Amino acid sequence: QVQLVESGGGLVQAGGSLRLSCAASGSIFRINDMGWFRQAPGKQRELVAIISSGGSTTYADSVKGRFTISRDNAKNTVYLQMNSLKPDDTAVYYCNADVAHTYINKYYPYWGQGTQVTVSS
Repeated sequence: QVQLVESGGGLVQAGGSLRLSCAASGSIFRINDMGWFRQAPGKQRELVAIISSGGSTTYADSVKGRFTISRDNAKNTVYLQMNSLKPDDTAVYYCNADVAHTYINKYYPYWGQGTQVTVSS
């Protein structure tokens, strides 16, 4: 019903930057929170950043001051600008969106397929 398509991952040297994008499409009436999570090998998936429909943001302590989340509500798209990347940032990054399909305020979580970010030292 809803597809989230991520792009922008890749290989970068420590100290470099990447910008991830995630576009939502399908049966969308309204999107509440949108966010980015990541999962490194052998570790649990963790929150990176979340942005509300009104633009309020929350960041993991490990990325504060280096990553910036933003969104374009008209395009149903969320972005993650990642600066000063570290090898510890290496992970598969997943986007997430809470989507209402109708005017009824019932939201369902959707996930993207993930995009690999690799930071070399």
